[in-house]
Amino acid sequence: MTDETPNTRKPKAPKAGFLLAVDAWIDSTVYEAGFKIGQAWEGLTVFFRRFRAEGWRRGAVEILSEGLTLGAAGSVVMLALARPAFVETVGDWRNQGDFAVTFTDRHGTEIGRRGIMQRDSVPVDEMPDHVIKAVLATEDRRFFEHYGIDVLGLARAMSENVRANSVVQGGSSITQQLAKNLFLSNERTVERKIKEAFLAIWLEANLSKKEILQLYLDRAYMGGGTFGIAAASDFYFDKEVKDLTLAEAAMLAGLFKAPAKYAPHINLPAARARANVVLNNLVDSGFMTEGQVLAARLGPADVVDRGKAKSPDYFLDFAFEEAKRLAARSGVRSMVARTTIDLDLQRAAEESLEFNLRQHGKEYRVTEGAIVVLDTDGSVRAVVGGRDYGESQFNRATRALRQTGSSFKPYVFATAMEHGFKPDSVISDGPINWGGWSPQNYGRRFSGRMTLATALIRSVNTVPVRLAKDHLSIPPIRAMVEAMGVETPLNGHKTMVLGTSGMTVMDQATGYNTFANGGFSGTRHAILQITTHSGEIVYDYGRDAPKPKRALSEQAVAAMNSILVQIPEIGTARRAALPGIRSAGKTGTTQSYRDAWYVGFTGNYTAAVWLGNDDFSPTREMTGGSVPAMVWQRLMAYAHRDVELKAIPGIEKPFVDPEVAAKAAEAEKKRLAEAAEQAAERPAVLSTATARLLRDMSETFQDAPPIRRPGRPEALSAL
Repeated sequence: MTDETPNTRKPKAPKAGFLLAVDAWIDSTVYEAGFKIGQAWEGLTVFFRRFRAEGWRRGAVEILSEGLTLGAAGSVVMLALARPAFVETVGDWRNQGDFAVTFTDRHGTEIGRRGIMQRDSVPVDEMPDHVIKAVLATEDRRFFEHYGIDVLGLARAMSENVRANSVVQGGSSITQQLAKNLFLSNERTVERKIKEAFLAIWLEANLSKKEILQLYLDRAYMGGGTFGIAAASDFYFDKEVKDLTLAEAAMLAGLFKAPAKYAPHINLPAARARANVVLNNLVDSGFMTEGQVLAARLGPADVVDRGKAKSPDYFLDFAFEEAKRLAARSGVRSMVARTTIDLDLQRAAEESLEFNLRQHGKEYRVTEGAIVVLDTDGSVRAVVGGRDYGESQFNRATRALRQTGSSFKPYVFATAMEHGFKPDSVISDGPINWGGWSPQNYGRRFSGRMTLATALIRSVNTVPVRLAKDHLSIPPIRAMVEAMGVETPLNGHKTMVLGTSGMTVMDQATGYNTFANGGFSGTRHAILQITTHSGEIVYDYGRDAPKPKRALSEQAVAAMNSILVQIPEIGTARRAALPGIRSAGKTGTTQSYRDAWYVGFTGNYTAAVWLGNDDFSPTREMTGGSVPAMVWQRLMAYAHRDVELKAIPGIEKPFVDPEVAAKAAEAEKKRLAEAAEQAAERPAVLSTATARLLRDMSETFQDAPPIRRPGRPEALSAL
């Protein structure tokens, strides 16, 4: 035997050795890195311990830290709020008024002017010193010291208002007012005020103080249909700005905040009293001494007699936009535009709105309204964009988007008629669910199967929803609305069929006018002719306007009108019924009673009426069949005085058949009595709104005037 033991171990593979080396390197590197990081962190901690605050210093540091955090978050929020405002600055905003248009009525009588040419603007450097001082002393004393928003001035105004327990001073700077005039509207919303603040700062960053003041003096509304101090000087005093006396300058400076209230051609004593306030401001601000203003106090300004005719300013604003669009291609900037306005109808529309708001505004908690009147040929006869143009130049008739409620349903039914339905087609008024949306009827009850005519007359909600869901779909309805001349883009949501998409009053009148003129759209116009001052024709409606397009077939128009004429007779719009005259229309009421509509027509005119509040606050259960219907009725009764009555397309006679109307009224009165009796048996189920509706409709039938054969309705009380 031998003592030798053979070596059975095999040498390690080179690959395995390499991997072990890499693993060891990683372990050591990570360990060393961690060790060094720990040392560095400890050294950093020791270093910063020197700065550790104790006692009151620590509290200060904490406050500053929180301030930085909140400031960073606030900056992000402010940026988000600022972006919508800066969108308004896109485009050539400096030249938006580079047109000068003289407007006339259909007969050639001048009714107002709009726009400003640069050559008509008087440079600030050439204006008398007392004119500039009077404006600054009253509107913005620290104009040359702030950067768009006068914080001190705002605080002073708030203090004075609290002391007087009313609004006696405004806090907006001239820059803020210019931002509103250039880019925004007068609509009283938080969004508008936020935009105004950001745009004021933007203007200060992009324009000099002199440029801001120049634009403000050139574009501010000064009453009497005039814009800019140069136009106001000519209108009120028949002289140039350079020749204004201190008394005259004080009177003009008093117009910037309340031009309608202090317009001297309407209320000279009020204008003089306001001018005296401006003179006080000149003294209080230190711009002038009492001795310098004494002569102006003793000799107040007199104005040129312009009469007390009220300028149709809302109509002119709408016509101005149309005139600029029509004349843009011609290169003409100074022109005369003959319009379609009927000044008698314009005054009647203004009077009807103001009369009913004074009578019923407090009861229903409603403060604003808008009206548009169209001839059935598409001529815009009247535009009322609010109660007081001097108070707010925001045109609620052409610019405000309001939900339409049930007044949108005729568009849905018209689409159904074009798809083969008839007024006597039967459809179910029963519970319906459309993707989780389950609309309810006004009385929270269902009536089973009914005809389309009955559904629209009673303004049933489930039927148009069922039509859209099961038979039509949303795209054809949107296409129909667009074909009928509505320019407002619809949201396309399924709830649109019940009027949740916003539309303007002008668009509502335009759409319904398609029913009134036999199914044609594309006829709406406010300008008949545009000429240069030398008489050259730039545009003529009969020659240059696109031809009307058929949006509804004759059969669909006749079917819809056969239903719509029953709504003022036996439906939800009894208060809109015209004595002896056949009319058609539809009421509309939105959620929480925020908006109320009545849109209706005869064979002669179409009129759309909206009532609501600028701040979107709800009314006190006002429906479209109440005050809006009364506004419409008062206006249209006047409009049809001494005119040749035309038949509604598809309706044989333009006047009410007494026998048919009496039977219909008796049947509806019986139905309402039964409904009231049922409601009395279930008082806990009946909603306040339903009870009020039944009461109002019952009173309407009791108080309705007797129906007369053709003739002329009595005139309104003197306008």
